[in-house]
Amino acid sequence: MIATAFVYRATYDETLAAALLRLAATLVSFALCLVYLLITPFHPWGLALLIGLGSLFLTLIGRPEYVITATITTAVVMVVAALSPHDAWEQPILRLADTAIGTAVGVAAAWTGLRLAAISDRDRAGTIGG
Repeated sequence: MIATAFVYRATYDETLAAALLRLAATLVSFALCLVYLLITPFHPWGLALLIGLGSLFLTLIGRPEYVITATITTAVVMVVAALSPHDAWEQPILRLADTAIGTAVGVAAAWTGLRLAAISDRDRAGTIGG
């Protein structure tokens, strides 16, 4: 639900760009958290390390606009892993799936909503002008 709300924008192109940003940032967070949680349990220093590594990586590849989303995703995954340490390595996978589904719903909703709005606008214009 959160991913859907974050990607839905005024135009389809803006929605698609927001969805791709969210997915890319989540993928970075997914990779970092999964590797970390497969090796060791949650630790506050680990959280700080992952946020720093993700931020550095995204900045170095020229995507600083992804840092905030990756940081929030990493924090959520790691805090949930701390609260539920049994099979904590599953948390990055669940977050990735949640984000993929949410962004797909957001893109589909934008496409449908914007198409319906365009049809409605066209019908109103035809009524007024005709």
